[in-house]
Amino acid sequence: MLNRLVIPPETRFEERNIVVSGDIVVGSGTKLGFGLLGNKVIVGERCEITGDVIGEEVRLDAWADVKGAVSSKGDAYIGEFASIGGKLTVFGDLEIGRNVRIKEGFEAKGLITIQDPLPVIIFIFFYLLELLRLGRLEEAEKLLSEVEELQTPLIIPENAVVTLEKLEVDADAEIMGSRVLGNLKCRNAVIESSEIFGSVRGKDILVDGSRIHGAIEGNNVYIINGSEVFGHIRASRVYMEEKCTVEGSILGKHGVWIKQMVEVSRGDLIREEEEIRDIEEIEEEYIDKADKAGEIGEFESEAASDVESVESVESVGVGKKVGKKEEVEKIGGTSGEDQEDEEDDGMEQREVQKDVSKPDA
Repeated sequence: MLNRLVIPPETRFEERNIVVSGDIVVGSGTKLGFGLLGNKVIVGERCEITGDVIGEEVRLDAWADVKGAVSSKGDAYIGEFASIGGKLTVFGDLEIGRNVRIKEGFEAKGLITIQDPLPVIIFIFFYLLELLRLGRLEEAEKLLSEVEELQTPLIIPENAVVTLEKLEVDADAEIMGSRVLGNLKCRNAVIESSEIFGSVRGKDILVDGSRIHGAIEGNNVYIINGSEVFGHIRASRVYMEEKCTVEGSILGKHGVWIKQMVEVSRGDLIREEEEIRDIEEIEEEYIDKADKAGEIGEFESEAASDVESVESVESVGVGKKVGKKEEVEKIGGTSGEDQEDEEDDGMEQREVQKDVSKPDA
């Protein structure tokens, strides 16, 4: 669920707040320079939120840090070691953990329970197991249907940075029918019927019937359905329909194609979580096979080196035997005929020396 950035329709990025008509889910370790206004607001562990958090139901996990106030029209769940810079107002029940810091105090009209609330996913898991153990299938189906209602909320993945200047996520981004402030930097992006006041940078980018008030930089860029870009486009390949408008320059290293109709689908750019898992499993299998092949190759190379060393040792031994035999033959040859030849040479040399020493007659 938190594997990509999803901005649903009718989402507005205002000067201080992000306003959503539905639910909001924020992954752990995220830094938000806005406040949050929505229906159900779920904030993960160690998140930092600059503004206020207002919702029908609010849940803050452990170590969450909210600089502003927190207001819940229904129930609220505050994890341990959370910090709230303003006032906590709860019109329903309040479940709060230990060592929670609230700067301006709190007000709760319902039941107050001091205990550490479980994380959302773990709570749903245990509650579902208990319902199945008791045989309450109807309530379990009702719970699952309520969970399925969170299919199109505002989803901010883990360790994201969302401020007035930038939106940086290490995942894919999907923006539909919204008004977004800030420069978007992500893996792959699909922007449909939206307006972005900032640049877009990623790998594969699809702009469908949208307005981009900034530059677009990526690998493959698709501009379709009368989109408008108020900046330059730099990519390896640019595919654009004839009715689209680009006010800046267009630079495509491998080509720029302007057609009457560009065929591209959302599924080609953003993969579902199951497909990503399948790809990761395939990559792991290939890596394991490569490692095994490398081990076999190393074993074969070691065996080959051992064989070569044995052959070299044998050849050295044979060479030593042959060398000894040649030495014996050489020694035997010099003791007989070779010595007589040397004596004859010496006699001839002495006779020549005598002839040279005599004076001429």
